[in-house]
Amino acid sequence: MDLRLATPADAAALADLGARSFVEKFGYLYRPEDLSAFLAESHSEDVVAAQIADPKMRIMLAVDGARLLGFCKIVMACGWPDHARGSKAIELKQLYTDPEATGQGIGARLMAWAMDEARDFGADEVQLSVWSENFGAHRFYARQGFEKVADIHFMVGEQRDEEFLYARLLQG
Repeated sequence: MDLRLATPADAAALADLGARSFVEKFGYLYRPEDLSAFLAESHSEDVVAAQIADPKMRIMLAVDGARLLGFCKIVMACGWPDHARGSKAIELKQLYTDPEATGQGIGARLMAWAMDEARDFGADEVQLSVWSENFGAHRFYARQGFEKVADIHFMVGEQRDEEFLYARLLQG
């Protein structure tokens, strides 16, 4: 497995993996119209292409040859300023792995990259949100040094999901 930065040519593959992973893990929770609206606003090829071009966003891919195994998106801005404990917080926007490749250390490698990137940027805190009932993600983030700091919500179409805000303070 290799890590490399996303390029404009990766937009379609990233959109596909993001949508496929989200639907496989959470699709059953939503009405079709809510799921469809969310996928269009978060995982369409046009949205992903704009993210790749955005200078405030960094997207790292985990690949095995031409196969996309996972990705991590970080935004060099604070997602939840009301809950920030640091003076320069950033947001880990998405950390997805191919459902068929889970358990191979992909998430840990991408997380290590994200923490290094955050430090290089001068961030002192990384925030992320996770669905309140995604217990596997809670355990993963705890192993990575994150802790729950707030109850928040996340909209999928018109459905409000109860989420937890996790954060990790960084040292030099």
